[in-house]
Amino acid sequence: MPWIRACSVAELDDGDALQLNTTPPIAVFNVEGEFFALNDTCTHGQSSLADGYVDGDQIECAWHFAKFDIRTGAVLTPPATIPLCTYKVRVEGSDVMVEMPDRD
Repeated sequence: MPWIRACSVAELDDGDALQLNTTPPIAVFNVEGEFFALNDTCTHGQSSLADGYVDGDQIECAWHFAKFDIRTGAVLTPPATIPLCTYKVRVEGSDVMVEMPDRD
């Protein structure tokens, strides 16, 4: 599976997120210096989670306030009921890299 550069380590402060313009869109988060990548679209309301509210290792959707675990993609509160897909992340030098799924 191919890896893509998401950003530099310095571009994403602790508690921040950014959206990758991929298909599907992916959100990359910095949680206390660790980087995580999830599907960017809330499974309840089709809202960008990169635009949501980060609280520690949780992301809250800005539309209907569903919460997800940034580390695992698990649903933490309704109205969402479907977890988010997660993606492998690694740091290469000063770059944050995300593994993209194979396209069949």
